[in-house]
Amino acid sequence: MIAALPTLAALPASIPAPTWSGFGVGPLFIHAYALCILAGIIAATLLTNVRWNRRGAPEGSIWDIAIWAIPFGIIGGRLYHVVSSPDLYFGPGFDGTGDLSLIPQIWRGGLGIWGAIVLGVVGAWIGCRRAGVKLPAFLDAAAPGVLLAQALGRWGNYFNQELFGGPTTQPWGLEVDPTNANFPAGYPAGTLFHPTFLYESLWNLVGVAILLLLDRRFSLRRGRLFWLYAMYYTLGRVWIELLRIDDAEQITLFGITTRLNVWTSILVFVVATIIFLVLTFSRSTDRSDSVLRQPEDEEATATNQEVEDGGGDLNANDGKADEDKRHPVGSTVAGSSASTVHDADTPSKSIPAPNARGNLADSQADPDTSDGTAAAPDKSPRV
Repeated sequence: MIAALPTLAALPASIPAPTWSGFGVGPLFIHAYALCILAGIIAATLLTNVRWNRRGAPEGSIWDIAIWAIPFGIIGGRLYHVVSSPDLYFGPGFDGTGDLSLIPQIWRGGLGIWGAIVLGVVGAWIGCRRAGVKLPAFLDAAAPGVLLAQALGRWGNYFNQELFGGPTTQPWGLEVDPTNANFPAGYPAGTLFHPTFLYESLWNLVGVAILLLLDRRFSLRRGRLFWLYAMYYTLGRVWIELLRIDDAEQITLFGITTRLNVWTSILVFVVATIIFLVLTFSRSTDRSDSVLRQPEDEEATATNQEVEDGGGDLNANDGKADEDKRHPVGSTVAGSSASTVHDADTPSKSIPAPNARGNLADSQADPDTSDGTAAAPDKSPRV
């Protein structure tokens, strides 16, 4: 007898709460949250490595940069989380009732993307300087990978049962264990919540595909793909953040009170849009696809300024230098006048020979007298 296929009604009408959060290895416990973050880092590095190599980057330079960018990004992400959600660590109103020992325990959750991006870029800058490559070129290559890392890392929130949205009756509602410390007070057991981790993960995966397609179509360079990534991510982060009900710092601007991350996302979106437009329409001289940082790049600005301040004297001096190379001191240029400066130790062949009266001949005018007055013309009759 053929077993009946499950009907639509038999399918689960919600996302079940996780029953697994990690595993032990001897005295250590490996948290699922940490594994999700690690999976995101590995996936981002591999994708970035492929894109980086296709752009002609030096072999192995991806690791020279990653060894700086990844630790800086993790530290920055943790610091942003602590600053934006200080009650757990410093107590409400910084009254000292918090637990400072929780700050380094990142496996418990809590990495702010904005801190991770800012310090991660600082680390990438250090790595790029050491590898001799351009930072904007690396950021363009890494942008889709960063979004991929965020898509995978968000699943750590699922295993930690944290950062979910408000209640919902949708079939994709998220179950949360009512005995979990993150279950919000005032809601009955069995309440379903918006799975904001899933919303953001799917939004980011779609963004990875969009960035790859746009880069293939338009070959975005000079950091423009990175700023496009920032625009796309923050556009989704605003509406996803507004769904969340976890405790967060509230900021009031223009008479509107909302979460700090909402205002941060709006600010980053505006700044990223402005920079993207400036890079797109600016007349930058550096439009090369090379990822290598040339030594003259560091002196280009100073050199250009010297040329502008000199009013074109630099070009004039270059022309004089070329003329000197073609006609060294002491040589005679065909068609030049006898007033050319010559080497004092070498008789010049361009000096005219004296005439019968002992005066120097001049084909253009009578010579001057020794006292500086012009010589009178000779009016004696010709015989």
